[in-house]
Amino acid sequence: MSLKGLNIYLSMMIAFLFNCCAFYSMSGSIPPHIKSISIPLIENETAEFGIAEEITDGIQKKFNDEGILKLIDKNADSILKGSIKKITDGPYTYNKQESVSEYRFKVDVYFEWYDNRNEKTLFKGSFSGWGAYGLGGDISNDGIDNDGDGKIDSDDDNEFGEPREYASKVAIQKISEDIINDIMTTW
Repeated sequence: MSLKGLNIYLSMMIAFLFNCCAFYSMSGSIPPHIKSISIPLIENETAEFGIAEEITDGIQKKFNDEGILKLIDKNADSILKGSIKKITDGPYTYNKQESVSEYRFKVDVYFEWYDNRNEKTLFKGSFSGWGAYGLGGDISNDGIDNDGDGKIDSDDDNEFGEPREYASKVAIQKISEDIINDIMTTW
């Protein structure tokens, strides 16, 4: 093949790949008429005090950070309603002496994203998130990967605070990220 023929072939392949990728990325977008979302306080079906506010705030913050949809209180194009179904907080790993070395705080929630204009459910599903913690008061040197990022203690610059509270924040962050990802890939 000549150099000119090779250049034409490569140009055609690049154009083909660009068009395929552009088509693919368009297929995963939010319906065009949905520009805003309302996220009211989620229901709490558990005895865990304050968790509904924390999860609602976490999801709202994630929407604000990502800038995907405008977050408004009333007359939004869509609404995200949810309920906390279950909180699990218990032993997760044991040491050689059969004592608990790590606890896991897990939150199970159910969410439904509803299109107010077309009066139909866009998606609904269950989500869960967890965080790990030990009994020591300082998670920055507990030897546990508290947020599941593969780093522990001095190698992880964001592990600090009260252990159970931190585990709760990690669980909420994971749920928020999963919801955003599902909304972005629904369509």
